Amino acid sequence: MTALPPPLERIPREIASVCDYERFARERLDDKSWAYLAGAAADGLTQAANRRAFDALQLWPRLLRGCAGASTRVRLLGHDLPHPVLLAPLAYQRLFHPDGEAASAMAASAMEALMVASTLSSIPMEAIAAQAHGAPQWFQLYLQPDRAVTLQLVRRAEAAGFSGLVLTVDAPVSGVRNQEQRAGFALPPGIEAANLLGLAAPPPAQGHPVFDVAMAHAPLWRDVSWLASQTQLPLILKGILHPDDAREAVAQGAQAIIVSNHGGRTLDTLPPAIVALPRIAEAVGGAVPLLLDGGVRRGTDVLKAMALGARAALVGRPYAQALAAAGPLGVAHCIKLLVEELAVAMALTGVRDLQSIPADLVGA
Repeated sequence: MTALPPPLERIPREIASVCDYERFARERLDDKSWAYLAGAAADGLTQAANRRAFDALQLWPRLLRGCAGASTRVRLLGHDLPHPVLLAPLAYQRLFHPDGEAASAMAASAMEALMVASTLSSIPMEAIAAQAHGAPQWFQLYLQPDRAVTLQLVRRAEAAGFSGLVLTVDAPVSGVRNQEQRAGFALPPGIEAANLLGLAAPPPAQGHPVFDVAMAHAPLWRDVSWLASQTQLPLILKGILHPDDAREAVAQGAQAIIVSNHGGRTLDTLPPAIVALPRIAEAVGGAVPLLLDGGVRRGTDVLKAMALGARAALVGRPYAQALAAAGPLGVAHCIKLLVEELAVAMALTGVRDLQSIPADLVGA
């Protein structure tokens, strides 16, 4: 078997945008890990639609207004952030680099980017938090069948210093991921859900694997309200696409919403997140901050998302590809590219700050 190339030690000039990392990542991952990272649900229609929707949006610049002294700074749930580019929760990152989530957290800290650590991280949440060095981190939570186990995870996140709790609500069951099936994907020895080791496993269940097993423990609205009552951390709901669900999320105690279709990894033919965003913005009317997750590949995408109602944007696959290609150096460079592109886009559209974007900046 041919050995895979090691991670890059410097960034070559060929990597000028975050999408350029894809080729270098593919060269360094086996077929199974690549299928996990690059694949999506079923035919990948939602994954592709996330990008097409961004590409279809046009920026209508206002000129001769001057952007000297402009800033990419944003304020989000008590954090003053130098830019609105966040790292989305992404499981099992040791599939892509030996240091996994620790490498991503190190890069996020260097770039002062808020990182969201996954319940299914391949190193413990405490080891991720140790790399924060003052940069904010949130913990993404999958509700566990046993509430006591869920609370153990919450208390660990609180003790480790995470400043927000992101409850993923759109994946009570795994999507039909044909690319992973064709590749025969399974976690290799030594890579596991480190945060769940030693926690009580649910009793074996019988019946239909979806309706009687997975959905028997799926989160409900009452669980959102319960979770909000159990922690002082702000509760952020991830995976909302319908305006009615956004209104209910606010009613049940969510303090922010991540508009997301899980990167197209759960159910195919869902609407693009950027299409759902303005509808949700109208529904909540500014009651809570909104974030956008899905399809972000350019700084112009970040600006478009913020013009349509988002306070920040999360990036997922691109930073994982950068991690595979060049470790923490690649992740830091990925963030840097997006922030620099955002600044250029602001300057060329007459946007001085991200809190006062003209309503007509974006059009189809």
